[in-house]
Amino acid sequence: YQGNPEVIMPYRKPRKDQPPLPQWKQDLNTVHKSIRARVEHALAHMKSWNILRNCRRKRDGVWHATRGIAQMRNLAMTG
Repeated sequence: YQGNPEVIMPYRKPRKDQPPLPQWKQDLNTVHKSIRARVEHALAHMKSWNILRNCRRKRDGVWHATRGIAQMRNLAMTG
């Protein structure tokens, strides 16, 4: 993902000879971790439901279908 400004990378754990991460970096890593887990779970649900298995749409169609499914899943999760 190098060179892609849309990808947000978490802060690395410092080496033993370096000072620990400041609290604000740890907080950002926690938020990043929780968002990533939600995305990974949504993708796992789509794979388990075989939604993306035989998708024969154009590239844009796959994007729109995936986005719609993710939005419906988010609505179901929030109630």
